[in-house]
Amino acid sequence: MLTQEQILEIEKSSLPEAIQRVAELFPGKVVFSSSLGQEDQVITDVIFKNNLPVKVFTLDTGRLFYEAYELLDRTMARYKKPIHIYFPEAADVEEFANKQGINSFYESVENRKLCCHIRKVKPLNRALEGAQVWITGLRAEQSDNRHDMPMIEWLPDRNMYKFNPLIRWSYEQMIDYIKANNVPYNPLHDKGFISIGCAPCTRAIEPGEDARAGRWWWEASHKECGLHVAGVEVKNN
Repeated sequence: MLTQEQILEIEKSSLPEAIQRVAELFPGKVVFSSSLGQEDQVITDVIFKNNLPVKVFTLDTGRLFYEAYELLDRTMARYKKPIHIYFPEAADVEEFANKQGINSFYESVENRKLCCHIRKVKPLNRALEGAQVWITGLRAEQSDNRHDMPMIEWLPDRNMYKFNPLIRWSYEQMIDYIKANNVPYNPLHDKGFISIGCAPCTRAIEPGEDARAGRWWWEASHKECGLHVAGVEVKNN
């Protein structure tokens, strides 16, 4: 377990130093989940450029934008490093499509959350097996649910730490880093798609709208898929 002194040391370190320190404390047990968003591309750049011993992975839900796949290819070609891809179980997707309907997530919050569970949560559970630290690209500004998230938190249900190194970064800091380091990013971000998920569930936002207003835009919910909601049980049955 991390001591309070170690946590404070990590929180006060620069982004590369913080990730390096965590990797040293948990050798071979640190993984980073990238959704290929701008925040995640910043962390990927830091990990790959500094040859940090962190496994980078992404979830292919099967319904991503073409631009996301193109970015995945460009990113691996740029850094000459692997990004491990996890897919949903085919049987789960088939059962959902045949019972609920291929686009039934538009019909109810319950159907949408079930779709997210099948396409995101269950593959994430497999990707995190054996890890002791899960790095994310969450920022406090992204949503009310993330506003009070700490940089390092213990997840008792997963028996692991969740490390959010960008949690206190502003949107402007992130963009400045991308520009200064010529980090590859999804061109949809330049077209009003601030938060990008599956293609059927994401739209561009209007000026002044919340950053996650374009996610599951047809419903009034907390705009979360289940990956980062505190207190939610997401383990496989």
